Amino acid sequence: MPHPSTVHEVLTAVFQVRDFDGHPELAVLLWQRALDPQKGTWSLPGGQLGDDEDLITSARRQLAEKVDVREVAHLEQLSVFSDPARVPGDRRIASTFLGLIPLPSDPHLPPDTAWHPVSALPEMSFDHGVVVEHARARLAAKLSYTNIAFALAPAEFAMSTLREIYCAALGYQVDATNLQRVLGRRGVLTPTGTTAPSGKAGGRPPALYRFAESRLRVTDEFAALRPPS
Repeated sequence: MPHPSTVHEVLTAVFQVRDFDGHPELAVLLWQRALDPQKGTWSLPGGQLGDDEDLITSARRQLAEKVDVREVAHLEQLSVFSDPARVPGDRRIASTFLGLIPLPSDPHLPPDTAWHPVSALPEMSFDHGVVVEHARARLAAKLSYTNIAFALAPAEFAMSTLREIYCAALGYQVDATNLQRVLGRRGVLTPTGTTAPSGKAGGRPPALYRFAESRLRVTDEFAALRPPS
């Protein structure tokens, strides 16, 4: 059946590594629909592209207006979802984005908005769960060959913290020593010359590092991080 009109919307999968019951996990920001269609399901923040907007301007506006997120460390276009039947009613074409928020940022959220582990998504609206899967795959791929982890990490960090971020984002265990060696060889990390306080068990204070750059850079175009065999 022909559609009388077509709406262009912009959706953003915003990720952050967050603590859930003492366990760091990759989380996505979702808001719960209060009205039909699909009342009670969870949606990615987004909305209709404005007549005077480009896509990235619209994505930033929607994040600010819908979920009160005004700062993201990294934002990139993901893909376009154009199935004529992806939502009921008028046809809606969705341009999707991947957004990243670093630790320890904790934006104030509206009451209908919450972080959810990517590994245990609630009932999602329309095809928004598929968008999250695409965004997770894009992030995992770029962790292999770019310095994109700068957008998830705090300004300064111990290698144990960076390892937790990689493990959460990739969904499998990463060895901290190997990670430090690989990133050091690529010139991604810079020692700060300072240390963090010792933990409750005491021991040697861990050295602190920072990312050499806070913009996306390809570090090894042929690299691929893989789960341990």
